[in-house]
Amino acid sequence: MPRIAVVGSGPSGVYTAQALVQQSRVPGILVDVLDRLPAPYGLVRYGVAPDHEKIKSLQNTLRSVLEHERVRFLGNVEIGAHGLTPERLLGLYHAVVYCVGAARDRRLGVPGEDLAGSHSATDFVSWYSAHPDAVPGGFGLGARSVVVIGVGNVAVDVARVLARGAEDFRPTDVPHPALGALAGSAVREVHMVGRRGPSQAKFTTKELRELGSLPSAEVRVEPADLALDPAYAPAPAMPTASGPPAREARPLAAVNRRNVEVVRGWAGAPELGRARRIHLRFFLRPVELLGAGGRVTAVRFERTAPDGHGGVRGTGTYESIEAGLVLRAVGYRGVPLTGLPFDETTGTVPHLAGRVLRQGAASPGEYVAGWIKRGPTGVIGTNRACAKETVASLLADAPALGARRITGDPLDALWAAGQRPVEWTGWLAIEDAEAALGAGLGRRSVKIPDWEGLLAAARGERGPSGT
Repeated sequence: MPRIAVVGSGPSGVYTAQALVQQSRVPGILVDVLDRLPAPYGLVRYGVAPDHEKIKSLQNTLRSVLEHERVRFLGNVEIGAHGLTPERLLGLYHAVVYCVGAARDRRLGVPGEDLAGSHSATDFVSWYSAHPDAVPGGFGLGARSVVVIGVGNVAVDVARVLARGAEDFRPTDVPHPALGALAGSAVREVHMVGRRGPSQAKFTTKELRELGSLPSAEVRVEPADLALDPAYAPAPAMPTASGPPAREARPLAAVNRRNVEVVRGWAGAPELGRARRIHLRFFLRPVELLGAGGRVTAVRFERTAPDGHGGVRGTGTYESIEAGLVLRAVGYRGVPLTGLPFDETTGTVPHLAGRVLRQGAASPGEYVAGWIKRGPTGVIGTNRACAKETVASLLADAPALGARRITGDPLDALWAAGQRPVEWTGWLAIEDAEAALGAGLGRRSVKIPDWEGLLAAARGERGPSGT
């Protein structure tokens, strides 16, 4: 009976497991879903904002897959430099599918980026999502003005969390220390800044509109910023017989048109006198983080303008925005996994339809799906089609993979190798402990935010973690 390992229990990993056990071409496949963390669901648990309960409910769908009779969850299993090598792991399974995501934030590459008070937005998200690897000591929110660099959905999420009242998060699973920090927040101005205009921003209309519905905050937009936004986006380059590619104007995509309409509705709107303000700024490129005493105090931006080809150019005009806290939300990048090939240019594992390539040739039994395969693009649902493509490749290779000899239960080998897997019963014990923690705090289930607390809960131990 074929045994497949899927490394990663986020959407791409779980959709891969689902595609494997639901197909009929190779009957009886057993799937072990391995994860470095003792808790499943990846970014659905540790990346979706706590006030987005509809999206977080996707955990129920992922849960049904992980509870399938031929799927086994094994958390707290390290693969790579500090655990099992890919070569050793492949010796335990007929095939391994890596769904390890893109865990590194892209950097700005500007002076002052490493000043105290400058963080990646992912660090901030990890803190309020109770990721056990979150920044030690958490975030103090004593700054009056915060700059969020980026205009994607992650930037919208962190801006919204900073601008909301703490009581809005009390019914959620936000860890109690983060809830206390939000309650004592001194933040009054949140500046979300992009180097291009709203027609080219990456946020989606639904998330954008949420900013305008916050009872504790108002949204401000500079009309001068909007005046620079092009009415049309450039079309793809078309070859010509006489010289360089020609470009033709094309109407904005529907979602970008809606975004522009939403933002224009906020431009020049009357002040409402609410406790906090979110400033949406466009056509500003960060060139330096300014500081005093080793801490960030402001961000210096260069004004940009459309270059006529879908990008922007510098204008030589500068302005600074006060900031005691800077959150960088300019995208993600894959991280090399020791023992797997890695393309530094794309931040992905080289592959052909999901088959891992080593020196240009498919490596028997090794596959990838999700962001580590295609880069950090698409929405959660994009991972389903991506997983199906990889599984199709794996099934086509099944006759050769089935001929590989593996012996015994891989779980025994993991224990023998010094790993301490958390099985599904351990995860259920974590859920029970988080429900008990919330009840003791007069709240619903509250996440345990640290490794020690999670592993103790998985063993059935109870303690003060998370309070």
